[in-house]
Amino acid sequence: MVNNVLGMLIGAEIDRDDGGSGLGGAIEGYLIEGAIKAAAPLIVTFALGWGVRFLARRAYAAVAGDRTRS
Repeated sequence: MVNNVLGMLIGAEIDRDDGGSGLGGAIEGYLIEGAIKAAAPLIVTFALGWGVRFLARRAYAAVAGDRTRS
């Protein structure tokens, strides 16, 4: 719970700036922070996998002499 306090505080402040009570923003901040924590490892894994695949194809093309793929 302590880990999500920052997201709750930021969300409450944003909601107060919009004229709300801050409670709805706190809940939104809590949920968004949880979603970011769940999605970030997946996004990083996808990006690393794409980079490895890209470089592997370029290396194969360089070794095989295929200039259309580089």
